[in-house]
Amino acid sequence: MVSAEVLERPLPKPSAEDYVSARLLEALVEAGLALEFLRRGLVRNAAGKAFQAWRALMAALLRLELERLKAVARSEEERRWLESTAVPRVPTSRMTALSQMLEEVGHAKIALGTALALKLHDYQYHGPDPDMALSKYRNSGEAAYDVVLLLRELAERAEALKGKAKWGEELEKALEELRRGLSTG
Repeated sequence: MVSAEVLERPLPKPSAEDYVSARLLEALVEAGLALEFLRRGLVRNAAGKAFQAWRALMAALLRLELERLKAVARSEEERRWLESTAVPRVPTSRMTALSQMLEEVGHAKIALGTALALKLHDYQYHGPDPDMALSKYRNSGEAAYDVVLLLRELAERAEALKGKAKWGEELEKALEELRRGLSTG
């Protein structure tokens, strides 16, 4: 089992070669923790972990595609912001715009996953809401279903990066564990 201690390691600088791999590993470990929380019935915690996993995946993609993203950026200021803020921090308030930019450079339908991740992020804070005023989920079952849906999408996207990112044994093991957890859950 890949240890959750992976999440406590310092991240490499975004300019480092292994930054993408580190963020992918973070995404897979967070996703595994989300599944563990689901098994324990902690759906709000699972929603938070699924969101964190998606955000880490986005950080990996933003770094991987940085040059292409800078080419579609609308200004010099936006290009600098991509490098200084978007890649290392992935601000929640800008995830929609960033996922749309990733779509522009070839990551089809990533905005759909981002919308789902943001919906789960709201659920983490507001919980089930029968009136649907604060959360888009009436009950925990609806949220749990979307957690699994998002994690399946994350696993597919991570696997698709095998040839594009530095891929080692630790990443392979984390992906395998996530796939196994998704197939049994």
